[in-house]
Amino acid sequence: MTLFSIARKNIIKNFTNYFLYFASMIFSIVIYFTFVSLKYDETIQMNSDGSPKISSAFNGAAVVLMVFVAIFIWYSNSFFTRKRKKEVGLYSLLGVRKKQIGRMLFYENFIMGVLALIIGITLGSVLSKFFVALLMKVMGYDAITNFTISSASIINTVVIFLIITMISSLQGYRLIYRFKLIELFQADKVGEKEPKASIIIALLSIILIGFGYWLALQNLLTSNVWRTLGLMMAPLVILVTVILGTYLLFSTLTVYLLKIAKKNKKNDWKGINLIGTSQLLYRIKGNARTLTIIAVLSATTLTAVGTAYSLYYNNRSNVEKANPNSMMFIDTDKNVTKQVKNLIANNKNHKIEYYETIPTLQVNADITNLKNIFSSNKMQYTMISNTSFNKLAKEQKRKDLITLHANEAAALEPGYMEEISPKYVGKTITLNLKKHDEDITFKHLKKYSVLNYSTAYSVIVVSDELFTKIEKQTKVVNMEVYNITNEDDAKQLTKNIQAIVPEQAAFSSFYADFAAGLESSGLLIFMGGFLGLVFLAATGSIIYFKQLTEANSDKGRYEILYKIGVNKKEMKKSIAKQVLFIFALPLVAGIAHCSIALTALSKLMQTNLVIPVLICMGIYTAIYIVYYFLTVNSYYKIVTKKN
Repeated sequence: MTLFSIARKNIIKNFTNYFLYFASMIFSIVIYFTFVSLKYDETIQMNSDGSPKISSAFNGAAVVLMVFVAIFIWYSNSFFTRKRKKEVGLYSLLGVRKKQIGRMLFYENFIMGVLALIIGITLGSVLSKFFVALLMKVMGYDAITNFTISSASIINTVVIFLIITMISSLQGYRLIYRFKLIELFQADKVGEKEPKASIIIALLSIILIGFGYWLALQNLLTSNVWRTLGLMMAPLVILVTVILGTYLLFSTLTVYLLKIAKKNKKNDWKGINLIGTSQLLYRIKGNARTLTIIAVLSATTLTAVGTAYSLYYNNRSNVEKANPNSMMFIDTDKNVTKQVKNLIANNKNHKIEYYETIPTLQVNADITNLKNIFSSNKMQYTMISNTSFNKLAKEQKRKDLITLHANEAAALEPGYMEEISPKYVGKTITLNLKKHDEDITFKHLKKYSVLNYSTAYSVIVVSDELFTKIEKQTKVVNMEVYNITNEDDAKQLTKNIQAIVPEQAAFSSFYADFAAGLESSGLLIFMGGFLGLVFLAATGSIIYFKQLTEANSDKGRYEILYKIGVNKKEMKKSIAKQVLFIFALPLVAGIAHCSIALTALSKLMQTNLVIPVLICMGIYTAIYIVYYFLTVNSYYKIVTKKN
């Protein structure tokens, strides 16, 4: 029997333990291969009008994935080391030379890596068309039918993962040379001392996390702490305090709480709670680093995916806020304006819902009385009359008409932020006119605009009499405003209009911004979603085979419990509680960290992220629950299996 055949038999024998690791490897290769294929595909670049976003984005995502998978494989192999130590020691005791044992372990890792690579590339090739169709769908592009797998993507994937597999195999080869024979046989007894708990460090963990949360929730634009630390240092302080606090939480506070639970005699002596609590207590400190990494990775994944999905989910509402009209431009040429009108009127796919020519005035103003942390004392406004505002508001189905008299005004600011935007109502600004200045006082603030944001940036509404008075002193600029049906499917019409409208007309359209937002957020959600699934599969697998390693160590203890009369139902209940504790800690901590990060982001973006974030958290938790039940069943089978 050759070493290669022994390695092959070992893989078959231990495959149930390695299955999730193997599946995670395959999934990682499938996603990496898909990302690389998309990066190299010319058809996608042509379909996205030569946008460099896709190529550069997938290039970056592939690098992130490659680094993560390399760390995951390296980290995973260290967990298998403890399980294999006694087996390796037995080979050594039987007289097998270290070099031969090392080669056998090398073959095992290498065979698994190559198998995962072959299956991953095969599945990737089959599923790539589906992934491309999905990407095109979320980015708002037409489906691609002639997508092909390039040889460059296959070579890239093979080279990268062969290198990763080779390095991880060498790690297995070095196992036999790292330990003495006595250490290999006593591997299960290592790290079984009762950990000490310090109330001071336990409280410090809460203080560190609390401080990190407090700092994250401060307004970065107005907070004195953020100004003192700086925009580069403050996020670093948040990361350090939260990560360190999380580690201390798992290594000390949980130990302290478990010791308190152990002192509760009434609960501790119920069933075999004493055994379960003791096993958690003895091992929690050894698991602290792993749980911290998983918690931080879970928080990062949830935040990234939640943010990407929130941008995608809120894309339409954000674009509608910036573009209340389907199309709008400044009338700089009567012939062009007429051509545009004919293009829209004669288009069979879109009907005009309303069309208005809105007279506006471009007026400079002294805004010293408005307290704004960014603005200077001067500002240029686009001014419209009370009648024009009410006309457009009615067309846009807003039940929010206003009445202004004399020198009263209303400010329209769709991007209004409570903490930093001016407090308009009751404030007075001075309009700088040719003949004489005019003071106006803001009576209303509307957190929306009736004109498209990119064509008319800062808009104020004045009374009809004041508008008539000022237009005699400045040039009237007419804004052409259209609203059409099927505005989110106006690609060709938008292109045709953009081709004839001059740049100084400041043409803006709902479709252009909607498509751009869909492209960016769709790309982010595609990459974030699949990277998140890879990270989730990897972290779930780490907990899974970490628990299975401990199950093999605990098998003797459970055999004794069974012999002294503990039934299998009680044993499974005890296992379920222990595994739940290990799964729940990083999941709850990760969700808590993510919630704070997204709350801070929500304040900064002035966007409601609740629904998309809850959906992401729900999916993430559901997948974790599947891993949990899988781990409980596998753990139970190991400890109750008869030799």
